[in-house]
This record gives sequence, structure tokens and C-alpha cells, in this order.
Amino acid sequence: MTCKRAIRASLFLLLTAFLAVRVFFAARAAGMGGALAAESPSPLPGMPPVLDPNDIYAADRPGMLGPVVKDFPARIYVPNTVSDTVDVIDPATFKVINHFDVGRQPQHVTPSYDLKTLWVLNDLSSSLTRIDPATGKKGETIHVLDPYNMYYTPDGKYAIVVAEAKQRLDFLSAQTMKLEHALDVPCRGVDHMDFSADGRYLIASCEFSGSMLKVDVAAQKVMGELKLPREGGLKDAHHHVNAIYAREGVAPGQGMPQDVKLSPDGKVFYVADMMANGLYEIDGDALKVIGFVPTGKGAHGLYASRDSRVLYISNRGEGSISILDFAQRRVVAKWEIPGGGSPDMGGVSADGKVLWLSGRYHREVYAIDTTDGKLLARIKVGKGPHGLCVYPQPGRYSLGHTGIFR
Repeated sequence: MTCKRAIRASLFLLLTAFLAVRVFFAARAAGMGGALAAESPSPLPGMPPVLDPNDIYAADRPGMLGPVVKDFPARIYVPNTVSDTVDVIDPATFKVINHFDVGRQPQHVTPSYDLKTLWVLNDLSSSLTRIDPATGKKGETIHVLDPYNMYYTPDGKYAIVVAEAKQRLDFLSAQTMKLEHALDVPCRGVDHMDFSADGRYLIASCEFSGSMLKVDVAAQKVMGELKLPREGGLKDAHHHVNAIYAREGVAPGQGMPQDVKLSPDGKVFYVADMMANGLYEIDGDALKVIGFVPTGKGAHGLYASRDSRVLYISNRGEGSISILDFAQRRVVAKWEIPGGGSPDMGGVSADGKVLWLSGRYHREVYAIDTTDGKLLARIKVGKGPHGLCVYPQPGRYSLGHTGIFR
């Protein structure tokens, strides 16, 4: 068994090295040579090198499980925000095989930067519950203030706790999970983010302000705020969330940005806006809107395919999934969930064949065939399933949320 593990680890490292060498010679053949590195912004110190400048997801190909996770059992971890529980699904049988209590209002299940731990983010209990992905079992619970969401800096130094209610981004030591710096933000409802290809900055959505933030990762300071165009309106919201919008004082016609995802080439940040019913395209360097792509009512979660060709968009308000072609920057297909549903957050299976999404207002989870959009299963879980995590997944390290890997 030890020999087999050593061989697998060696093959993984060889494949990673091959991709890096291929990029170098491709650039040289194009006449750029060393100029490619000279012209590109220097990456965040300590961040693993980008394998392919044209594809930040090059390490996420089907089956490319790293040495740390290759022996972990494939599982779907579902946090139920109303039931205060986690359901564990075996994707091979589409059955719930484990169930345990956690803290109040668990929002997301987040893989650690080093891929060794899963954290359940218990928002209203101000705590994180550890899951051992080697066994799928619940572990210790630690105190962390207001963890609505959580990400990791690309150098692996900090966990960024998205303290939505506190209007802060809390930088915790990724090793000790102790607070090192609390960054107050000038907007309401900060909740999702993604990082630039060089790791130097992040773009975060502010749900209740209808705006986006740009944050310097190394300096841990706000660089700017971008107000999104006023699109849609409260009339487009799902009836379950209208009360929340009214409580937060969201103005009629104001945007409600949700998930954020960087394009493979690192040039466009896609932002799902559930009030505008589509995706804003943002130039992160310039911090400006450069386009808009209609997708469907209640656009919410964003997930790249294993081949980096398309982006899956969950349209929570209409029970559908739109497919955006990254190269064409337009929607090329839409899959309807039979009988309707409320697809929210999730991820793609390690082999790229199944898209897993929580059904936020239907107490269920959807397994969708990525070749044709066929619904493979709808699995009953607890009440209010939200940021489910598909694990393990390919990738060298995790940037957090329900699984952003590079």
C-alpha cells in the first residue's frame, strides 16, 4: 500500500511539473520567452506558482487528486441552516449515510487551505465545527466570531472570515485560527469573493449595498468600492427572501450580488446578481463593469467545469442552471430542474461528471449530469440546505468557500 501511495504522489508531482514546463515552452515558441514573466504582475509572495497563465484552474482537471486527499472517501457535506445539522451523502448511492448536529445556522462547509480539514461555519453560534474528511466524522468545535463565510489567502497564511453581520473581513492565522486583523468594510452584507490570478487582490460582493469591494491581500486594506447598476427589483425576489431585503433596507431596483468567480484566463470576474437575474462582468484591475449576461431569475452560485470551458450558474428563483461559455462570454444552454426547485450553492464532482447543488427552500440536494443536464437524483436532507461541499476535489490548495481550488 505504501508503495502504491508513493507512486501516486510521484505521478501527481510529475503531472504538475509537466504543465509548468509546457507553459514555459509554449511562451518561448510564441517569441515571448522570459518576457512573459517580466510583463506579468509579480504574484503574491508565498503563493504557489500559476501552472498556466491562460487557465488558473489547470490543476483542477478530472481525477487530479493530490497526495493529501487521494484516499479520502467521496462525500457530499450538506449544512442545513434551519435544522442546525449536517447531512453526509454518499455520491455513489445518492443516499444520506451520516447526520450530526452542529451550531446554530451552519451556512457553508469550507475546505482548509492545506486540504486536510473541512470546517462547518456556524454563523449564529460564532463557531466552526471540524470535520475529518478522511473519515467524514465530526470533530471539535472552536470559537470564531460571526463566520457567515470563509476564504483563505492564496499564500496560505490567513483564513478570511466573512463576518457579514459585523461588516468585517477578519484575518485569522490559518495555523491557529486566532484573529490577527479585523478589517472594517464600507458596505453591508459582504458575503462572497474570489482572488485575482496573481493573488494580489480579492473582489468581494456586498449583498445589501449592491456593490463590490476590492481588497489588497498583502496590506489587508480596502482599495475601492464599485456600485453595481440598478437592475431588477424586489418584485423579482423569491418570497422567502423578500422579508430579509425589506429588513436590510434594500432600495427598489438595487442589485443583490452573490457569488463571485474569476474566468480561467484571469481577465473577468463574474458576479451573480439575484436581482438583476444574471452576471455582471467586472474588470478587477480597473474595478469597473465591462458587461452583463442575463442567465435566469435569482442568479446565485457559480462553478467552473473541470475542463475550464464553461461556468455553471444556479438560478435559485426559477429552478434552473445556466451554462456560460467562457470563451464566448455568453449563455449557451439552460437546464430546468423537473418540477422546479431552488438550486443554491454546491460544487462539481472530482471526475467532472456531476454538478451538486443544494435546494435551499425545498429541503433537498440535486445531482445533475454535466453532459446533458439530466437530474440524476434529488435527495431529501434537513431544512434550509445551503453551502454544500463536494469533497475531495482536484487542486493543489483551497481558497475556501465551498471549494475554490487552484
